[in-house]
Amino acid sequence: MSLQGFYLLPHPPIIIPEVGRGEEKKINKTSTSMYAVGQDISQKTPDTIILITPHGVMFRDAIALSYEDEISGSLANFGAPTVSMRLPINKTLTDKICTLASEAGIPTVKITAQLLKKYRTSFQLDHGSMVPLYFVNQYNKNYKFVHITYAPFSDIDLYKFGIIIGRAVDELGEKAVVIASGDLSHRLKEDGPYGYNPYGEKFDNEFLRYLEQGDVSGIFSMDKNTLVNAGECGRRSVAILLGTLDGKKFNGNLLSYEKTFGVGYGVMKFNILSNDASKLHELEGIQNTVREKKQNQSNPYVRLARESLTTFLTKGEVIKQLPDYVTEEMKNNRRGVFVSLKKFGELRGCIGTIFPTTGSIAEEIIRNAIEAGVHDPRFNPVEKEELLDIDFSVDILTEPEPATKEELNPKEYGVIVSSKGRVGLLLPDLEGIDTVEEQLSIASRKAGIKPNEEITIQRFKVIRYKED
Repeated sequence: MSLQGFYLLPHPPIIIPEVGRGEEKKINKTSTSMYAVGQDISQKTPDTIILITPHGVMFRDAIALSYEDEISGSLANFGAPTVSMRLPINKTLTDKICTLASEAGIPTVKITAQLLKKYRTSFQLDHGSMVPLYFVNQYNKNYKFVHITYAPFSDIDLYKFGIIIGRAVDELGEKAVVIASGDLSHRLKEDGPYGYNPYGEKFDNEFLRYLEQGDVSGIFSMDKNTLVNAGECGRRSVAILLGTLDGKKFNGNLLSYEKTFGVGYGVMKFNILSNDASKLHELEGIQNTVREKKQNQSNPYVRLARESLTTFLTKGEVIKQLPDYVTEEMKNNRRGVFVSLKKFGELRGCIGTIFPTTGSIAEEIIRNAIEAGVHDPRFNPVEKEELLDIDFSVDILTEPEPATKEELNPKEYGVIVSSKGRVGLLLPDLEGIDTVEEQLSIASRKAGIKPNEEITIQRFKVIRYKED
């Protein structure tokens, strides 16, 4: 046997009648489509349902697969304790997936109740699983379950993991379906959970169009700014699902799309049209193009930061001779420098110096890029395999000057606060920091300065360089 069905399903708890208490009627098209998918899956009579969720216990460095005899949960946290389910786990298939993933160099972890005790959390179903399965269970409860929580890996590794799922199903002769659980943009309305961002609507439109067309390359080539600003939780689930479809020509049948509550809910069934060549080589080509672009940035500041950390992680060396692209300004001037690393839009490391500690801006960048990648105490050290997914930015600080509270502007000026030898700094123009009060509070907290203590304020500007 093999994989029999492929679906993208959202997971808004409000769609469950016991949770919504009438509000679910506002997304009736989504409800109708979910029931239709439940019927479709029932007609396929799968032995196993494989579900990929964003809301299980997530590890940064391994894809998590639940591994007990059974797993249970309820929607009590959403006011509906009577909505519950207990599902037997297909441990044989889970084992096979983990074995094949290990052979391919993709880290996985088998989640048990004992393991999760170490992380002070419990072994249970998440709402990202229960909401889609609620509609499946209306028509069929006679199946085993494979419960997967994706990790924040590169798209290509998630795709490869999807290929592995397909192989495991084939080799064991399983009859199974795959559900990618995920909502689309959460930034479609001002009164939505994360406000409005024009990239949210752009993401939903492009993402669904590519899926309808069966255009895997289009999905993997989407603009970085769109992905970072969309505020979605379904793309990585879909990347794995697309891997399960590798070697097949397919299209997506969009059963419904609604954004009533400011979140995009797309329900899609994928149809296999014929056999096709594997897309893996083509996708790796896209990845290599991205790598080359990042390694050959036109801006010398971020290019040097990337080269510094890359050299250190791959060769264990610090750059001694400045590359030819380093400018005279970078060689001859001394400034405080901050190097920031972001991975998929989330901070991955940031270290800097208020005042210069080396002989030049270039040396300061080389030093602080390594510090941000390896020695930021808030994060595990960056692995060389992550470099392709990390975006670098470099902030060059102007000379700090004394300032009053009235002379600050969090979008224009960074701040340095000090009291009794304790010093805290906050860069300007940071997302979510819109007022002087927020800026001073965070900078003071970083320095361990209490709210009632007197502070001395300095302000500075930065010249910010980002990767293309």
